[in-house]
Amino acid sequence: MAATRKPSTAYRCTECGWNSVKWVGRCGECQQWGTVAEVAEQTGILRGFTPNAPTAERAARPITDVATIEAPRRPTGVGEFDRVLGGGLVAGATILLSGEPGVGKSTLLLEVAARAARSGRRVLYVSAEESTAQVRLRAERTGALHDELFIASETDLATLVGQIDQVVPTLLIVDSVQTVSSSLSEGLAGHPSQVREVAATLVRIAKERDLPVLIVGHVTKDGTIAGPRLLEHLVDVVCHFEGDRQTALRFVRALKNRFGPTDEVGCFEMTGDGIAEVPDPSGLFLGHGTPVSGSCVTVALEGRRALPVEIQALVNPSSTPNPRRVVNGVDSSRVAMILAVLERRAGLKLSALDVYVSTVGGVRLTEPAADLAIALAIASALGEFAIPHEVAAVGELSLSGEIRAVAQLSQRRTEASRLGFVQFVDAAAKHLPTALDTVRTHADHAARRGLAPLDRHSRGPRDVPEF
Repeated sequence: MAATRKPSTAYRCTECGWNSVKWVGRCGECQQWGTVAEVAEQTGILRGFTPNAPTAERAARPITDVATIEAPRRPTGVGEFDRVLGGGLVAGATILLSGEPGVGKSTLLLEVAARAARSGRRVLYVSAEESTAQVRLRAERTGALHDELFIASETDLATLVGQIDQVVPTLLIVDSVQTVSSSLSEGLAGHPSQVREVAATLVRIAKERDLPVLIVGHVTKDGTIAGPRLLEHLVDVVCHFEGDRQTALRFVRALKNRFGPTDEVGCFEMTGDGIAEVPDPSGLFLGHGTPVSGSCVTVALEGRRALPVEIQALVNPSSTPNPRRVVNGVDSSRVAMILAVLERRAGLKLSALDVYVSTVGGVRLTEPAADLAIALAIASALGEFAIPHEVAAVGELSLSGEIRAVAQLSQRRTEASRLGFVQFVDAAAKHLPTALDTVRTHADHAARRGLAPLDRHSRGPRDVPEF
């Protein structure tokens, strides 16, 4: 009798699935340490395997014969969160919300739980990081107390499932998936195998019971979701909650959404009473004083939203051989390129000056559509003339000084017109010197009307560059 062949041993990365014939400390694909584990590799996948005949309901059919069914949605009561989700929660959907520690994930989900409870839905909020007393204190502060909102503090997956069977909620919130562990998997809570087991169980419960499940996920120091990448594949929706601790503004973005768009952004503001929606954040990133030199407004896109953002610049004679370049809210390498274009293509002498560029309100601009506004703000600071509040600029700068068109220009124009901007400088100017002349002309006209002083007094007797 032939000896039974034992399954061979292989090693696989729990993060990305990379395979190796021997154990290594570092994955050769994703470069993560300590993620390669031993697995039993079966030889002969089909040996002893008996296929099951599909039923008539599950049999494959032409795609043209498949009926389209619109997934019903139930609003959470938080309009900005519903905007990101595509209209509300879908029955059986699993939603992962990630973000930096302290950004407000638990506060947002507690507000979602409270509003769902007020609408007559039974909600179970399971906190594996805080005690029930701590959650109660936060709920009192934010006004989230309701009899239909049940809270529990559990770190064991089996006990968590028992809580679901006992409460029978219509909405489940788990905070967080990295702090819940299962006895069926090895390792401590947060280990990739534990995160995978807990997430798979929650997804299975959501599908079997048509129960919407909101899961909080931790992030690593580089901003990615902690745990195996499989976690993002298991869930239906992945949202990221972002914001600066120094400012009260918060954004929720959808990175993945099987039931809606991924280009929507929800805007919130952290207050002493919890978290508040900001349905129209257009005025948060604009200055409200008298126009001064070194300021220009651009219209940026956050998802599908067009938001006017004021960019401020300051130039000052440098006291060191290497002038300083300090930026806040914009890309430093992009500002360096814009300074080179201004000096080479527009003749502005900036190499011996300290240059400071910042955005108002703590917003961060990453798209190249802000290039023109940055250039005009720097030129305004150097020339000591104030750009009127009625002027907005949008455009990408090339190294040749050409102004390129940007995406969704009509939407940006519409938002600028709604907010009272009557002059829109964009790719129609074609070249940077032309745009500088246009803005300078508007500044001179506004100064003659008394709307925007030229603001030359701070430079003293030195000559003011003309362009």
